[in-house]
Amino acid sequence: MFRRRRRIGVAGVVAAAAAAALVAGCASSTPSSSASSGTPVKGGTATVALAAGITYNYIFPFYSITNASVYNDEQFQFLMYRPLYMFGNNTNTSVSVNYALSPADAPVYSNGGKTVTITMKGWKWSNGESVDANDVVFFLNMTEAEKSIWYAYSAGLLPDNIVSYKATGPDTLQINLNQAYSSIWFTYNQLAELNPMPMAWDVTSLGAAAGSGGCTTDTAADGWAKCKAVYNFLTAQAQQASTYATSPLWSVVDGPWKLSSFNTNGNVTVVPNPSYSGSPKPQLDAVKFVPFTADSAEYTALKTKSLDVGYIPTQDLPQKPTSASLPATNPLASEGYYLEPFWSYGIQYAQPNFNNPQVGYLIRQLYIRQALQMSVDQLGIIKAIWRGYATPVSGPAPTTPPNQWTPAIQNENSGQGPYPFNLTKAKALLTSHGWSEVGGVMTCEDPSKCGTGITKGQQLKLTYLYSTGVAAATATWQAIKSDAGQIGIDINLVGESFNTIIGESAPCAPMGPSCNVQVFAYGGWSYDGPGFEPTGEPLFATGAGSNSGNYTNAEMDKLINETHTSSSLAVYHQFATYTAEQLPFIWVPQPNPFQIQAVANNLKGVTFSPLFTLLPEYWYFTS
Repeated sequence: MFRRRRRIGVAGVVAAAAAAALVAGCASSTPSSSASSGTPVKGGTATVALAAGITYNYIFPFYSITNASVYNDEQFQFLMYRPLYMFGNNTNTSVSVNYALSPADAPVYSNGGKTVTITMKGWKWSNGESVDANDVVFFLNMTEAEKSIWYAYSAGLLPDNIVSYKATGPDTLQINLNQAYSSIWFTYNQLAELNPMPMAWDVTSLGAAAGSGGCTTDTAADGWAKCKAVYNFLTAQAQQASTYATSPLWSVVDGPWKLSSFNTNGNVTVVPNPSYSGSPKPQLDAVKFVPFTADSAEYTALKTKSLDVGYIPTQDLPQKPTSASLPATNPLASEGYYLEPFWSYGIQYAQPNFNNPQVGYLIRQLYIRQALQMSVDQLGIIKAIWRGYATPVSGPAPTTPPNQWTPAIQNENSGQGPYPFNLTKAKALLTSHGWSEVGGVMTCEDPSKCGTGITKGQQLKLTYLYSTGVAAATATWQAIKSDAGQIGIDINLVGESFNTIIGESAPCAPMGPSCNVQVFAYGGWSYDGPGFEPTGEPLFATGAGSNSGNYTNAEMDKLINETHTSSSLAVYHQFATYTAEQLPFIWVPQPNPFQIQAVANNLKGVTFSPLFTLLPEYWYFTS
């Protein structure tokens, strides 16, 4: 199933290491056959399958929610443009900050936690510019100018929680905060969102002198007019996808890779950036990404050895042993592939739109959301559709691999949480609130019980917009529709591509005409940005840039804010427990591992980060 942009963090470095160890314990239960035999050779092109229905379609690393996905950032932009801090590493276990792969050293907190000092490492952009403190100031100024558009923005948080910032030297940036925050939360969920941008981008026309746009030196005095102009220009350039590989803008990179070719149909090739300052340096000549409209076509490409890296669709895998992360047998062994697990540290859900003019009044009723949740047969779907390669989801904290964030309530009822599958209880809940089944559809007969805004005769009908291309995901939504129909909830399924759905996911005004989508069923959220610590500000805070369902709850906002200043696990569990009870989302099974990946026997160093970060600079062929 597909997912949006995401991140995960921890309340402490030790906690992160512990969580990673837990993942390792799960992931290693069934070893892959990736023996390191063979003599390493330099060069070669690795051909990699994109997930079905996915294409890379946005290159500028400052964007709105409509362009936010793990595919555009961790798997595309990060190859070329390194964020201030990288997370994870070339394993399928780590979820912690990786300073070795980052262009800045670890931040230093002083002044009682209210001052943050960041020291850059002196890396170079491919055009010879330094990756310096001003490049971070450039990005911060843009967040000030366009925070209402920025996907990572949540009111009161960055940049609102910054009193001042300035480059105190070529490689040193000082940030003063409005109060003391948990240093781990601020690093994992605030600093993690910053991306140094080259002075070559601080322009308002192609060929203009670097820095001539004036955003880096702009202030609020002119309403950030210069930054707005630069943002508008860069965004317009980023919308011209056919020029990505030839544009003088996007060729300025600080990551290990640069674009060689880009086709809007999804075929993309990257080659090594010879000026990359970090380590390791790429050993391959190129990495070629290939799109597919359906997972069946992708599997055929694996069977015919047209790919070096791809995923095995769930329907083509044997049932997974309970205690293992890989199947007992390799269906592609004879074709020359070994298997690697792709764990995903995240959650899966359907996201109702509380501001939709047709159904907003319905889903604002907690009892209706409870009935919807109790009509999702998570355990049955996991066994029959995902063949054991999934786990139940019951709240905002990932439950697999085992970790400290999961509150007790989410582990209830075999991981289904407080509202396990029970059609009898779900139907009784609706009838006790004034609904009766008329013509097979629940209909409000007593508006005094149905809830505010619901009128007599209104039917309980919802349209779910789901991502196409993955057979098991489609079957999941069909099963949910079927079970809900048994108690009179009429779910209409409309399939669209993942990119199309996220293009419709911008938050909208209460009950406004632009709130066309009733329920977003594109997949879920992986905790790898915004927010590597699984706190709720990106998804559940009122007015958050990634709050596509427009959920708002004063108590939720209070509990989220408390997680920002306290590293107490009890404080986090209060937030997570409340979220599990309130159902801002309808939880559905999380594929886990997200996918089983097949890798050509002669391609080594390939692993898949649970944070979705792709690191092909570690890959190499053997003879």
